[in-house]
Amino acid sequence: MQRWRRLMGSSLAAAVLVFSGAAAAKLPKLVLAGPYAAVSNPLIHMVESGALKDVADTVEFVAWKDPDQLRVLAIEGKADFVAMPTNVAANLYNRGVKLQLINVSTWGVLWLVSRENGLKTLADFKGREILMPFRADMPDIVFQVLAEKQGLDVKRDFKLRYVGSPLDAMQLLITRRADHALLAEPAVSVALRKTKSFPISVIAPELFRSVNLQEEWGRTMQRPARIPQAGMVAMGKALADPALIEKFQRAYAASLAWCEKQPDECGKLVAKRVEMLTPEGVADSVRVDNAVFVTAQDARAELEFFFGLLFARQPGVVGGKLPDSGFYYGLP
Repeated sequence: MQRWRRLMGSSLAAAVLVFSGAAAAKLPKLVLAGPYAAVSNPLIHMVESGALKDVADTVEFVAWKDPDQLRVLAIEGKADFVAMPTNVAANLYNRGVKLQLINVSTWGVLWLVSRENGLKTLADFKGREILMPFRADMPDIVFQVLAEKQGLDVKRDFKLRYVGSPLDAMQLLITRRADHALLAEPAVSVALRKTKSFPISVIAPELFRSVNLQEEWGRTMQRPARIPQAGMVAMGKALADPALIEKFQRAYAASLAWCEKQPDECGKLVAKRVEMLTPEGVADSVRVDNAVFVTAQDARAELEFFFGLLFARQPGVVGGKLPDSGFYYGLP
């Protein structure tokens, strides 16, 4: 930890000298992977800005669209640094995939969005159909844990309709084929933008942000209103190269800071890669994304509390046990 802080306070040139002692040979290719969500915004900026051009001749961003694609990507080792939900990282690690969590940057981007104004708590959604992305994964588990902690019966009190991804749920909302959904940013902000960009009679009535699940988490658990939802893992050749991991960490932290300070520019970078997103919607999502760079080592306590709740409900979600210290980069 002291080494990390020392490096963060030094110049990039000095940091490179500390780790390498000399110019290291460039890699032919470095692959960064992630979903089209807040955790990947810095990755896209890193590629577009050439932040790692001194590390590899080619730096590529590859998108995964659902948990199954993510697991194939990880198991087959087709990427070096992968953005993923923290529980999925723990699951893969406990099942023998060689990886380490190196940071957490997404601390909750989950909202219930409704066509009906005035719904402010989970209990307000009793009896209503809610679109839910990723069955038995994030955000489904967070919703169910919170509901049960509040004395609600998920099967009796709600009608959950599972869909493939937040973007699928977003499309159903804006085309009036559903009234309520649990969405992750940037899908929330894009849906709100799109429904206000067209005549209501043609596309959709207005939508409303209803329940901030991060605030529900803090209130229900009596903890800070943030959830260690997603971060970065190192895999493949990156695991054998601490200097490469440290360079990535500095570049990721810098790109995250750039995105948070330049939401409009970040929105343009991200939206041009996927047709369903808009620059304005992505920019809105950056403004509410709770993004903070925290090393895996420093996030361990919050992660273990989170994993403990998931394990108590569904052990397989984290791979049947809490990950040991080897899961967290920077720990012995």
